[in-house]
Amino acid sequence: GSKVVVETADEKRLTFNIVGSNEANLAESKISHESPLGHALVGHKKGETVQAQTPKGSVTYKIIEIS
Repeated sequence: GSKVVVETADEKRLTFNIVGSNEANLAESKISHESPLGHALVGHKKGETVQAQTPKGSVTYKIIEIS
């Protein structure tokens, strides 16, 4: 259950809560640790850049904060 703030390539900041698959709800910014983005974020640290393969293609995020 981590809260992660990321920044997109166009400098937009997004906040996600990483939760179990049964709690996931994108409308509430809750993503599963098993989702492409959740899986990409797990195990990384503040300042690192991660790539996630989504249905819309590859997306790059910079991790700004983890709490």
